[in-house]
Amino acid sequence: MPSEPRLLPWSGTKGKRCYLITDVDGGPVSRLADATESIQLGMGKELLAHALDMLPDTPPGELRFLAACLTEALRDALRIAESRGRRLSHLN
Repeated sequence: MPSEPRLLPWSGTKGKRCYLITDVDGGPVSRLADATESIQLGMGKELLAHALDMLPDTPPGELRFLAACLTEALRDALRIAESRGRRLSHLN
């Protein structure tokens, strides 16, 4: 039986959200989404550590690049949180 559509951790054309309709057991796209989420969260963690090291002595031009990267990582993390929250609420 299909579960609620899963919000995927990547965007489609023109930045639109992508969803997956699958059964409870998932499949190759579900496994790819799980792996992508893991990579995105790991990159966000590394980026945050890098930012914490860099911020005290960083010139303004580099701060703009850092802010852009942190914004992208936060967007990914929020998408993952939303997707996982939907799936968890569906189980209850």
